[in-house]
Amino acid sequence: MAQRTVLVVLFDQVQSLDVTGPVEVFAGAERHTPGTYRISTASLDGAPVRTSSGLTVVPDRSLADVPRPDTLVVPGGQGTRSPDPRLTDWLRVHGPHVRRLVSVCTGAALLAGAGLLDGRRATTHWAYCDRLAREHPAVQVDPDPIYVRDGHVATSAGVTSGIDLALALVEEDLGRDTALTIARHLVVFLRRPGNQAQFSAQLAAQTARREPLRELQQWITEHPGADLGVETLAARAGLSPRHFARAFRAETGTTPGRYVDRIRLEHARRLLEDTGDGVEQVSRASGYGTPEAMRRAFAKALGTSPAEYRRRFRPAPAH
Repeated sequence: MAQRTVLVVLFDQVQSLDVTGPVEVFAGAERHTPGTYRISTASLDGAPVRTSSGLTVVPDRSLADVPRPDTLVVPGGQGTRSPDPRLTDWLRVHGPHVRRLVSVCTGAALLAGAGLLDGRRATTHWAYCDRLAREHPAVQVDPDPIYVRDGHVATSAGVTSGIDLALALVEEDLGRDTALTIARHLVVFLRRPGNQAQFSAQLAAQTARREPLRELQQWITEHPGADLGVETLAARAGLSPRHFARAFRAETGTTPGRYVDRIRLEHARRLLEDTGDGVEQVSRASGYGTPEAMRRAFAKALGTSPAEYRRRFRPAPAH
């Protein structure tokens, strides 16, 4: 097997975990299967860079001196807000010619600035998705997944999702067993598919300001199998259905129906991952009523069936 080169681009005010997370994954793969990866770092002039947390990182070389890598990793950080034009130019020239072009967090802004995401689906940290879409309308920004792959380009969300994406790339190169070994060594789960949401349903929605609505949010979470129609929820909140729907959206940033859908999907996924309950039992407990209704929800949100989701993401029993 030919050794694959992985190059991580460095710049001032880079996010340190965006760099070290993927590097640790690829380095773990190299330790597991020697000769598979050669990892290097480079900055514009080969000079040390200061990360956003104050650490100093010394690159291996300058970008002008690096041969074409197999996989090019572009991390994020505060330094992506006003990048050096020379870095943008370097990415524009070299990005199209690597086998895999990868960004972590706001590194997607650097790729977009170089025109490398035009016409592609991409993601970034949830807090910067609107900005990315606004400043680069040619990019199809998807704020939900933890990572997105479109052709040879892969973009990931917040800092730890860079680890998830790197594990997926190692799995593609060396197989699931190797990726699982690295995940165990790093004490992370090899269970997060790229289309998993960046955060839980409760975090995805704002917490309501008014106490009755806050309590109702918690009640929904604890009772996903109950009748969660707007009329029922409005009665629990002591509001008319119309007033309730308007107030819930104003205070949480989402509609009652969408919030309920997210809670039920999250609950069903946890049961499939953590229990041996049958699909019919899980569908009832999660408020879907029938396996077919749950299957449709999984297909729409995750692009897979409940049975396939369980097969892929339930941990193997310990021996």
